[in-house]
Amino acid sequence: MTAVAVPADAAVVNAAPPAQASARAKELRAQLEAHNHSYYVLDAPTVPDAEYDRLFRELQALEAQYPVLLTVDSPTQRVGGKVLDELQPVQHRVPMLSIQTETDIEDSGAVNFDNRVRKELGLAEDAPPVEYAVELKFDGLAISLRYEDGVLVQAATRGDGATGEDVTANVRTIRVIPLRLHAAGGTAPKVIEVRGEIYIDRRDFEAMNASQQAAGEKLFVNPRNAAAGCIRQLDSRIAARRPLSFFAYGTGESEGWTPPLTHSGVLDAFAAWGVPVNDKRAVVQGAQGLIEYHRRVGETRNALPFDIDGVVYKVNSLALQQQLGFRSREPRWAVAHKYPAQEELTEVLDIEVQVGRTGAITPVARLKPVFVGGVTVTNATLHNEDEVRRKDIHIGDTVVVRRAGDVIPEVVRVLIERRPVDARSFVMPQTCPSCGAAVRRDEDEAVARCTAGLYCPAQRKQALLHFASRRAMDIDGLGEKIVDQLVDGGMVSTAADIFRLEAPALAALERMGDKAAANLVQAIAQCRDTTLARFIYALGIRNVGESTARDLAAHFRSIDGLMAADGMRLQQVTDVGPIVAQSVAAFFADGHNREVIAALLAAGIHFAPIAEPQAPAPGVAGKTFVLTGTLPTLTRDEAKARIEAKGGKVSGSVSKKTHYVVAGEEAGGKLTKAQELGVAILDEAALTELLNEI
Repeated sequence: MTAVAVPADAAVVNAAPPAQASARAKELRAQLEAHNHSYYVLDAPTVPDAEYDRLFRELQALEAQYPVLLTVDSPTQRVGGKVLDELQPVQHRVPMLSIQTETDIEDSGAVNFDNRVRKELGLAEDAPPVEYAVELKFDGLAISLRYEDGVLVQAATRGDGATGEDVTANVRTIRVIPLRLHAAGGTAPKVIEVRGEIYIDRRDFEAMNASQQAAGEKLFVNPRNAAAGCIRQLDSRIAARRPLSFFAYGTGESEGWTPPLTHSGVLDAFAAWGVPVNDKRAVVQGAQGLIEYHRRVGETRNALPFDIDGVVYKVNSLALQQQLGFRSREPRWAVAHKYPAQEELTEVLDIEVQVGRTGAITPVARLKPVFVGGVTVTNATLHNEDEVRRKDIHIGDTVVVRRAGDVIPEVVRVLIERRPVDARSFVMPQTCPSCGAAVRRDEDEAVARCTAGLYCPAQRKQALLHFASRRAMDIDGLGEKIVDQLVDGGMVSTAADIFRLEAPALAALERMGDKAAANLVQAIAQCRDTTLARFIYALGIRNVGESTARDLAAHFRSIDGLMAADGMRLQQVTDVGPIVAQSVAAFFADGHNREVIAALLAAGIHFAPIAEPQAPAPGVAGKTFVLTGTLPTLTRDEAKARIEAKGGKVSGSVSKKTHYVVAGEEAGGKLTKAQELGVAILDEAALTELLNEI
């Protein structure tokens, strides 16, 4: 590439630019837009940041020297301009209509739509199935992008469907949206309106709110409102600073374009022009295809990096769409099939506290029952006293509750305007509600704790549940209701007491019976053969999770060796620092804990021999891996065990320190972040090859 020298004499500013400068500006615009598309849309950067910046500065200098070279589709125009006095109205030449929502969230929602389509088309029962284009229903802000001769000339909100607002200046700042359609997609139409959704993905939204909080500014409510707020404001410099993105899903007015025969073909044409189109779209046949798509997306919905509230079904044939036509302001050929709501309004009936395994006192909101995220929610964690204060939650408040997948429900925000006059503030108790011991909060912690240790019945119950959990001693059948009865009835005080339980006494418990009692006794007997790592984890030592338990077991190789270790020796273990070492040393220094361990060993707990460390694989040892998605043959636990056996580490989150991301089917946000950070991505076959290196 040859840079064009820019004269320093200001007198030439209004002169016609040399042909070489015009050609170079055109070349730079094309290169920068191609790099933008590769980086922001394809997640595949083609040049280093420094090279991109150099090209950008060269174009800026040319445009400053020769203003006539400045075009509306120049990449330099994405940075935001002057503040507008107001948003101007835009009349949609083709109305931006909404689509009907199928309220039945079960399979019948898809069947109902297919039946309506077949009836409207007059199809016989034995006629072939209708072909549908199916796609995600994004939870963002609907937008219409108007391109003339391939150049973006206007962007407008939906508004009331007939009249929207001109938000061109703000939309120009969104880097995934091409300012000029790619020539590789063929000759651009004289006019084409691309309809789609502007959104913010969850990770960027969380980072945005973290910045807002650090600056002492108001937090955004959710990604959709944040996206809408960024677009529908007057200062495009604000939009330029926001992580806005876009997916296309349809068309408005077009001129000078012969569209494909199908809706899916239209989206393929968009993609060829460089317009972002989500890759989760598909083409399916009949009601069964709709049902399977709805289920498939529903199963992976929470792994998506952005919010959706359903899927959309569209008759794929544009000719059949025209035949079906419209009903009032909705097309007959499309429907939105939603998922259960993940946010709902309810009331805080009370705020109580729960006592955890380590004595943590956690405030819990008792809610007026509300159906959200597919289940009826009656409780929501409030985490700690500071969180209650930050969100200003009072007893009696009307609140927004969110639930996503299996995530514990949480209170998102309070509707202050609905606060009743008799609303009450939450006061952290000074004594434990379970045992009456003092509650203490250390200066360096956000959590208050009961000081009674395992003498507290609530902590004792949680410790027993942890001891019996699947990743610890794995005692199937020893659940919360059984543990409550065992502790309250004085049958069990420590984990060692579990091994003295007999079937007749268990059978007398509520909801047990002879068969369940016999099964529990058998599960207790089977758990006696375990590993040292599982046993260490089962003890419930503060700050010791599964990974640290495995490291401690591998290093000391016996429970006696671990119990004898002081803080200095403990810190010789991989990833064990002063805080963890102090927790471990303090646990084993407690006489009561030593008595329980001795009783457990006397009860017959036996540890499998610890295998000698395998020779580390050169590409694995010391490297950090993240697992995401479903692998073809390995479970996540199996893959994790194999990586750790070869000297690698497995983390739950992707960062700049991650060396490899192992991605299977339906990989979600972790894969996306890995691509953004340039982390190496492996499939199962590549992982196996790496593990087999000698």
